[in-house]
Amino acid sequence: MKKIVKIYWLYPLFCLMIGCSGFLDRSPYDEVSSENVFTSAALAESVVNGTYSNLRYDYSNFGTEIINWDALSSVLDPADANVSLNYSYLLGTIQPNNPMFLRYWQRLYEGVNRANDVINNISRVPDMSDEVKARRIAECKFLRAYHYYRLNSLWRGVPIYLENLANAEYTRSRASEEDVWNQIIQDLTDCINTAELPGKYASNSSDYGRVSKGAAYTLRGKTYMWLKKWDLAEADFREVGNQGYTLYTGSYANLFKLPQERSDEMIFSVQMEEQANMGNVFSRTYGNRLTTGSGNSSFFMNTQFVDSYEWANGKPFDWEDVIPGYHAKAPKARSVYFLRDNINSSEQTNMQTYGADMSEYLATGNEARIRQAYIGRDARLEATVITPYSVYLGGFSGAEINYSSRWPFRSSASAPYDLQTNTNSYMLYSIRKFVTEGRQFLNVSFNPIDVPIFRYADVLLGLAEALNEQGRYQDAIVYVNQVRNRANVAPLNEPGNPYVAVSSSNDLRPRIRNERKWEFAGEMQLYYDELRWGTWQESKFATGNGLLEVWGAPVYTYNWGGSAYLKWAIPQAERERNTSLVQNEGWR
Repeated sequence: MKKIVKIYWLYPLFCLMIGCSGFLDRSPYDEVSSENVFTSAALAESVVNGTYSNLRYDYSNFGTEIINWDALSSVLDPADANVSLNYSYLLGTIQPNNPMFLRYWQRLYEGVNRANDVINNISRVPDMSDEVKARRIAECKFLRAYHYYRLNSLWRGVPIYLENLANAEYTRSRASEEDVWNQIIQDLTDCINTAELPGKYASNSSDYGRVSKGAAYTLRGKTYMWLKKWDLAEADFREVGNQGYTLYTGSYANLFKLPQERSDEMIFSVQMEEQANMGNVFSRTYGNRLTTGSGNSSFFMNTQFVDSYEWANGKPFDWEDVIPGYHAKAPKARSVYFLRDNINSSEQTNMQTYGADMSEYLATGNEARIRQAYIGRDARLEATVITPYSVYLGGFSGAEINYSSRWPFRSSASAPYDLQTNTNSYMLYSIRKFVTEGRQFLNVSFNPIDVPIFRYADVLLGLAEALNEQGRYQDAIVYVNQVRNRANVAPLNEPGNPYVAVSSSNDLRPRIRNERKWEFAGEMQLYYDELRWGTWQESKFATGNGLLEVWGAPVYTYNWGGSAYLKWAIPQAERERNTSLVQNEGWR
């Protein structure tokens, strides 16, 4: 069992004992209780760990009100039943009074307030050593910086509160975006300069999962990238390696399994347990109906993103190389290439009615032909996505059975065992990454595998980006290739390989961005990257993009709502409460 995780979740029980305020209140507990808390090291530690527990919100809840941040990015799509419920941002219909804006404003400020309480009060705990106090203050300065990082990425300028106030006193105006970045940097610098904070915790440490200097350098480097201070970002990312972090050298697919959750690649992760409200919910939200416990298929990998994965030799993927004439056909017509072998007469009639060009059908070789589009690609593709006619080991029936995504769907109950989702009327790219295989974990709502927030591949690609933006693209290639080598794809500038030739920073920039997408898809990091790069509109809202069947026919498409969408709306309820808050331009 992971000691720190169990400590984190003492906080809600502690709140019941001392009378914590409700979620909508700005402080985690009332003034009298706060006075009592910091009279004991044990109670103070509960408050510190309650600050950590706020991180789990995005990963341990599965209600429709919970945002999957990658579903806002270009790599992931909400299921058709989910998009209208919680992703009206993607349909061009969201308004400033949408509950999403208020929910995350309050949730992120809750993290700030919990951290503030520790930072400003733990020094007076009588039975806690100065060393532990300094370490806990450093941890909470990181956590405060992390929550402000997310607030500033979304709203680009928010009020700064470094101490908790009475509810009626939260009336400050928005600080500028730059001022918030600078406050984040100050907190992280204080954290890094704390001698009592270790650079890295050993995997067997009872304190594993707490903030380290490595995490602080990573977040400060990311903050410098927002400010385009590339030399300072470079220096911070280099320091992460100096703390002892390194790239996991096994396969990419194995990186997200239980034995690797404490590998030296993991810099800062949300700690999970196989208990209700304490585990990650990816097997529920990403998983399919055959996942043990039955997943909801709430999200699918974006079809255009799947098509972006290169061949292993670095050649860009093009359907024409596998099926000549593919692009000349309408999307429904080319559905023929994805049909299972030996379809029956009724299925053939249905597909003809749908629009499939049945003259291209191979009764006994159709599956083998389409598999050629996926075999020999970047290994991260098959580790992330359940591609057509590949195998997924499910356990829903009580036995471990190999299922395959076939079309048309027939049955998951008998051989040859078709993969079943919540949307069997469409053929979509189901997600493999983070999803339980076989019968290893029995509940889809609390998987015990930790979820990484920062890992060393992130640092390597951040270092590459920082170097490239300084014009040092040849130096940057070294770090991109470390990530590519793990995926068994051709290194950039491999001699004699024209597909991976790079001759300038302009050549390398889109490659680094694609590399991040292939590496981090499904980890809920990429929306923030696309906002920082300024590419979110062109990638997520590309013409015709949306939830597409594997052959490109739309289930629904996205609709760009205008330039206001690049910054989140200040919640209407917060503006009514605090009249000093000025709305972001374009929102009414």
